[in-house]
Amino acid sequence: MITVRSRNSVKAAADRLEAELKAHGVTVFARIDHAAGAVSAGMSLRPTELLVFGNPKAGTPLMQAQQTIGIDLPLKILAWEDPVGAVWVSYNDPAWLAARHGLGNETQQPVRALAATLARLAEAAAGGPGEQPR
Repeated sequence: MITVRSRNSVKAAADRLEAELKAHGVTVFARIDHAAGAVSAGMSLRPTELLVFGNPKAGTPLMQAQQTIGIDLPLKILAWEDPVGAVWVSYNDPAWLAARHGLGNETQQPVRALAATLARLAEAAAGGPGEQPR
């Protein structure tokens, strides 16, 4: 998992991410406010929002190589607040997903491109280059 520190609140990070995705024609399938879900169940949770998104041009070649990766697609990015109030943006490393599903050499270029895109999206959501958690 890759996690970068955000200069924004959880809501602002999720808003920025959603805007960035839509500006690049990426489909946002869902935006889930886990904290609101907790409240609806009579519990509390620090701010936590998940965006689920995808682009068939990026995901289909990976599924053509190994359909099981479909369990990890569409992609997700989580914006969350830790116990001391710091906000983080996290996502699964595409290289880890490729290894998890045994993707071969023919997918190395699309996986690298996906990794670069996710890093750019996370930085946009975080408000610029972020630091890694300690």
